[in-house]
Amino acid sequence: MTQTPQTPRTQLRIGPHTVQPPVVLAPMAGITNAPFRTLCREFADGVGWGDGGRPPGDGGGGRGLFVSEMITTRALVERDAKTMRLIHFDGTEKPRSIQLYGVDPVTVGKAVRMIVDEDLADHIDLNFGCPVPKVTRKGGGSALPYKRHLLRSILREAVTAAGPLPVTMKMRKGIDDDHITYLDAGRIAVEEGVTAIALHGRTAAQHYGGTADWDAIARLKEAVPEIPVLGNGDIWSAADAVRMMRRTGCDGVVVGRGCLGRPWLFGDLAAAFEPGPEPPAPARPTLKEVAAVMRRHAELLAEWLEDEERGVIDFRKHVAWYTKGFSVGSEMRKRLAVTSSLAELDALLAELDLDQEWPPGADGPRGRTSGRNRVVLPDGWLDDPYDRAGVCAEAELDTSGG
Repeated sequence: MTQTPQTPRTQLRIGPHTVQPPVVLAPMAGITNAPFRTLCREFADGVGWGDGGRPPGDGGGGRGLFVSEMITTRALVERDAKTMRLIHFDGTEKPRSIQLYGVDPVTVGKAVRMIVDEDLADHIDLNFGCPVPKVTRKGGGSALPYKRHLLRSILREAVTAAGPLPVTMKMRKGIDDDHITYLDAGRIAVEEGVTAIALHGRTAAQHYGGTADWDAIARLKEAVPEIPVLGNGDIWSAADAVRMMRRTGCDGVVVGRGCLGRPWLFGDLAAAFEPGPEPPAPARPTLKEVAAVMRRHAELLAEWLEDEERGVIDFRKHVAWYTKGFSVGSEMRKRLAVTSSLAELDALLAELDLDQEWPPGADGPRGRTSGRNRVVLPDGWLDDPYDRAGVCAEAELDTSGG
């Protein structure tokens, strides 16, 4: 594909898989389940607006890579019922991408072999980016790469067990500014056969506060030229994604909080990476169009959970993200956030001023934005970066982040 000066390269290789546009949906607990991935994929394919006022094909085309919620390796090996539901993929999802979280090399290896033997996925991503205190205090998530030997052992077990399946990893810069690990972790990943690395340009101490360090993404790209590097952090629009790739030289982007309540962002991203003299204008849906997407999201959740009430209740967390910036009112938001049936949701959506145009306040950060000054770690964790002691099964909690 011929590129214009305005458009970064648009093809990303993850093992045998071509990812075009070079865009990845970040795993987010309770968010990136099969229904949400369906919405994002539909918009990437240009058909997400359906009857909402935009013709199919108006979203720019392209697919990207849409990763599952984070799956705890121990829960997968033990065939936990909730976990088995989370690893379900729609028949149209190709490649099927699972993110695993584990702290024990043996258990990680067993989980990966299970995925391979039972044909559960086509790509495996490993999470080393979770900054949640109840994980880091046990040595998991973004605390783990500090232990270089343990990180190497986990990656080696995963890559060996995966066979032909590509294994990638997602991580942060380090624990804090005094304990930066991403360059060492990147070289270890290359040496152990990891196919690609995603870097969130924040430390665990930053959590989701402050500004992502895109320069760190550029430095990692320089340090591991052998494999693709994906950038993550502060991508709220397609223009942000293009700007990150131009500035850092990274091979693709990972989008997390930027798509909360904005699954149509993947349509914008697909269009932005098409060759052309100027980037296309982003989607600016009316509240009527947004309401239609909200209704479809809730319906997809109800179908997936095989329970309308559970599906609508699960949808509640998305209400504030979808309605951000619109004149909805705090009382109506509260009413929308306690619905328990599709009929109730329909009735409340019908009460809204659906003719509202996209408001200026609808752009920008959503989701968690707070930071922390101190990372909770196991006693003595920082004493020796090569000591493997201190990580236990309690670090494998059903949580996510990165």
